[in-house]
Amino acid sequence: MAKAIRFHSAGGPEVMRWESVEVGAPAAGEVRVRHMAVGLNFADTYFRSGLYPAALPAGMGVEAAGVIEAVGPGVTGFSEGDRVTYTGSPLGAYSTERVMSVAPLIKLPDAISFETAAAMTMRGLTTSYLLRRIAPLKAGDTVLLHAAAGGVGLIFCQWAKLLGITVIGTVSTDEKAEVARRHGCTHTIVYRREDIATRVRELTDGHGVPVVYDSIGASTFAQSLDSLQRRGLLVCFGTASGPIPPIDAMQLAVKGSLFVTRPALADYIADETERAELAGELFDHVGSGRITIEINQRYALEDAVQAHRDLESGRSIGSSVFSLEAGN
Repeated sequence: MAKAIRFHSAGGPEVMRWESVEVGAPAAGEVRVRHMAVGLNFADTYFRSGLYPAALPAGMGVEAAGVIEAVGPGVTGFSEGDRVTYTGSPLGAYSTERVMSVAPLIKLPDAISFETAAAMTMRGLTTSYLLRRIAPLKAGDTVLLHAAAGGVGLIFCQWAKLLGITVIGTVSTDEKAEVARRHGCTHTIVYRREDIATRVRELTDGHGVPVVYDSIGASTFAQSLDSLQRRGLLVCFGTASGPIPPIDAMQLAVKGSLFVTRPALADYIADETERAELAGELFDHVGSGRITIEINQRYALEDAVQAHRDLESGRSIGSSVFSLEAGN
């Protein structure tokens, strides 16, 4: 029988349970996937806490990599034995196996391991759309990125460097600053002892940056706005510290005719062709070694409670995964 992490009420990490689950045969348009590795993302905590609504009881997780074990009627393009990865709803990735729609599946090249895929599918696709779809950045531009030593941050810094883009990254400790610099971040700001906006102005000769990428939310929103140059763009793509405050449109005008967007990955991978383009470029960079995926925390799936505690405490660096099979 398959095993899965499920939760029956919203709350802290302790609400998650390790349960036995029945996994039947795939119906039309579905496949059964045996997971080899499962991704751990901060967004998982939003569902668990109730910030993102979920019909309870529910599974947990939206990202995993594995092997297709059975194919339902009408499925084309995928076969038993295919290596696949995915990110997206519905919840249920924290499981040893599951039946799911074929729609979100992406074929995984042999050059990329299951653990690497689970650590980077969501983060890598997020980085891909942030750098390749949101704003027309060019070589020589400078941007501000919060959480530069996080899972998205380390991929972003490497990819930006390949594009000739200078990254100013915020981090919480000197240790994380060193990790971010090692992955291509040009300037680091330890926000616990430095004022972010003041330092950004110093590094940009008083101009500010054209784009700020902010996955933190409530605690960084004001500093992000103050770091932008005239007609700059604030990209709010996460809320690790809580939702961003209500936006005062006049404030945007006073601070330099600024723009704010709150994108979601789902809207950039909903189209199969665009998803393939974003994934293809990501897989090419990772498979060739131009971008490396930093997996610094590995957990057994049944230890999801501790994994969430570590993630929410800020102790994690880079990506974290649940390993389901040795030798991935």
